[in-house]
Amino acid sequence: MSLYKAKTLIIIFLTTLISSCNGQEYRNDPSIRSIQTSNGTQNSILVNKPKEQISQVVRMMFQDNKGNIWFGAENGAWKLTGQTLIHIDSIKSESGKGVTIKDIIEDKDGTIWLGHTDGISSIKGETVTNYYQSDGLISHAVWCIGSDAEGKIWIGTMEGACIFDGKTFSNFELPLGIKDTTVGVSSEKMINKIFRDRKGILWIASNAGPFSYSNNTLTNVSKKMGIKTNFVSIGFEDKAEVLWITSKEGLYTLNDGVTKKITDSNIEIGKGIGSVAEDKDGKIWFVVNQHDLYTYDGKEITEFKKSEENKGPVVFQIYKDQSERMWFVGYGGAYRLENDRFINITKDGPW
Repeated sequence: MSLYKAKTLIIIFLTTLISSCNGQEYRNDPSIRSIQTSNGTQNSILVNKPKEQISQVVRMMFQDNKGNIWFGAENGAWKLTGQTLIHIDSIKSESGKGVTIKDIIEDKDGTIWLGHTDGISSIKGETVTNYYQSDGLISHAVWCIGSDAEGKIWIGTMEGACIFDGKTFSNFELPLGIKDTTVGVSSEKMINKIFRDRKGILWIASNAGPFSYSNNTLTNVSKKMGIKTNFVSIGFEDKAEVLWITSKEGLYTLNDGVTKKITDSNIEIGKGIGSVAEDKDGKIWFVVNQHDLYTYDGKEITEFKKSEENKGPVVFQIYKDQSERMWFVGYGGAYRLENDRFINITKDGPW
């Protein structure tokens, strides 16, 4: 696939600009939003001020090396620079429709890569390039993106993994896994997460379990990790270079080849552990069943008590920004935790 076959849009900022007006007051304008939960059932949630949200569903966020904050949402990609939020209108499906952003990374050259429901897109300076299945991607349904030490882009999809070297896509073979029948969308080849640790090892979480890839060697580490389920994801790497692994069995750490299970039988895992992140004090935050928040201080697990007045979103991602502020994004929009209270971050901030 030639690079020039991809659909490149030079004018990225044919966008919606929204300046911060933190003093503006909103009327209480809740709406009922029907969502599909991780087990495939339909539930209704209350979305407050729906028209003012960045999106009613924010799937993830990311901060680049320039300090810009990116939001990946069901209504596309948003970029916050300083106090100005813009919508990146140039990211489109091959048919010209909007897409849902599933993952965002930055490569070693500062290019932003976004995986979405119809391929991947790159943003370099003011140039947006969209790549589709017709350009060589293994599948249009992209779930995650990573990059290796050489700067190649790894793409995880519903139909397996592929690698982009800047010119062509090549498929990367992985063992067949198991379709997860407890969720709405799954496949035997599904890739859930691609992550490179500080040692340069690439971790691939698929429905065949977790794999490490180093020195051209692919290793299935399920048995070594002592995790009995195939359905895992790589959460993050903490300050001590310990990997945190989320799964349908619970939360684990992997440190120098030694696995430790963090959660115990007192926590009802249900559909599994979702996102996990570390706050400025070294405390680990994780979400169970997208609703229940817990913290772990290295010794004890404590549930974070919510209330009707302080409950935040149905959490897809927990994220610590470069100012060490904790964000929680998901169904219901974007929220930041300040003094143990969830602050709803709308299109007008507060940033």
